[in-house]
Amino acid sequence: MLDEIKKDAASRMAKSVSALQQELTKIRTGRARTSLLDHVTVEYYGSQVPLSQVSNVGVEDSRTLVVTPWEKDMVQPIEKAIMTSDIGLNPMSAGTVIRVPLPALTEERRKDMIRVVRNEAEGGRIAIRNIRRDALHDVKELLKEKMIGEDDERRSEVEIQGITDKHVAQIDSVLTTKESELMEI
Repeated sequence: MLDEIKKDAASRMAKSVSALQQELTKIRTGRARTSLLDHVTVEYYGSQVPLSQVSNVGVEDSRTLVVTPWEKDMVQPIEKAIMTSDIGLNPMSAGTVIRVPLPALTEERRKDMIRVVRNEAEGGRIAIRNIRRDALHDVKELLKEKMIGEDDERRSEVEIQGITDKHVAQIDSVLTTKESELMEI
């Protein structure tokens, strides 16, 4: 019973770390990456679909992404979707190819992005602490129902705290990596 609680907490914490990593890929550094456009959705025959399902996204050079729609009439909707997304990019179409230039990051913009990254990391830490709280609550419930003893409860609390510390350290490591990436010129 206790092992299930610990395994569940560990897997949920690992999911929180990977969700943070996924979220941080959207925050751009100075280099062009196709992952910048991963979360952009386009209206396609009445439904919202990911950009990668209606076009080919590639990197032309270090500061330019190239989007090639599979259908000629999708150029305008794709351009509009990129423009209205929260990444602040202005696409330019040249016939059937859409070029998305990435502006150079100023020092001020880099600091703003670091602030956003730190905020995201804090959100990840909060999620992990909430998972710890839930796991500790489940352990206390088992103690209340006399399914475990007080020794087992204390041992489980220490182990759950260890799992929590490990995942918080992973979040800190992801944050440090992203901050150094953002400060590179």
